[in-house]
Amino acid sequence: MLVLKMVAVLLGLTFTLFGYFIYFRKKYNLINGFESDFKEGRKNEDYARRVGMVEFVVGIAILIAGIALIIFA
Repeated sequence: MLVLKMVAVLLGLTFTLFGYFIYFRKKYNLINGFESDFKEGRKNEDYARRVGMVEFVVGIAILIAGIALIIFA
């Protein structure tokens, strides 16, 4: 159970950081193949911002779940 708690917290922290860097810091190179697709016109900046926001929100949810596991289990 300890491993599950650690994995949940680390995964949540990782997703949160990636989402933060993509959405707020505009580091779109963290999205695989985005720069080449952006140059070819297949994807735009709105796509990258959505990906960043989804990763940020999912990361926060997993992080809260991991912390809740630590506290209550």
